Amino acid sequence: MTPELVEQARLLLEELRARKLMLATAESCTGGLISATLTEVPGSSDVVERGFVTYSNEAKMQMLGVPAAMIDQHGAVSEEVACAMATGALEQSLADVAVSVTGVAGPGGGSAEKPVGLVHFAVARRGRNVEPLHKTFGDIGRGPIREKSVDVAFGLIRSVV
Repeated sequence: MTPELVEQARLLLEELRARKLMLATAESCTGGLISATLTEVPGSSDVVERGFVTYSNEAKMQMLGVPAAMIDQHGAVSEEVACAMATGALEQSLADVAVSVTGVAGPGGGSAEKPVGLVHFAVARRGRNVEPLHKTFGDIGRGPIREKSVDVAFGLIRSVV
C-alpha cells in the first residue's frame, strides 16, 4: 500500500468518525487490501467494524449470503454480486456503511466480456439504496489494479458519508 493510500485512509476514517459511522468491507479481488490500508492507521478500530475477505464463490455465499443462482447467472464479477456483497456485509455486521469489490486483477482469468482490470464495486448505507460502480483499469498489472481499487472504494465510501 502506498503512503498516499494510507493518507486517504486516515482522512476517510476522520470523516466516518466525525459522523459516528462504522464501516465493514467485503473484498474479493483486493484480498483484504482495503481493510489492511484502513487498519494501517492507528485508532482505526473505532471505525472499522469488520472485514470479509470472500475470495471464493463459496465464501461469498456462506459469509455474505450471496445467492448461488446469482453467481451462476451473472458471475462473481458482476454488478449484481457486488451489490449483494455490500448488502450482505451490512446484514452480517454492526456497521452503518459497507463497501464491496469483486473483479479480475489478473494476470489471467479475464475474458472478452470480463477482461483483466474490470472491477465492480458497491457501497451500502443503512436506510439507503445500494450504489454500484464499475471501473475498467486495463491490464496494468495485479498490484496496480488492486491499489486503484482501494482508491475507488475509498471514494465510493466518501460519497455516502
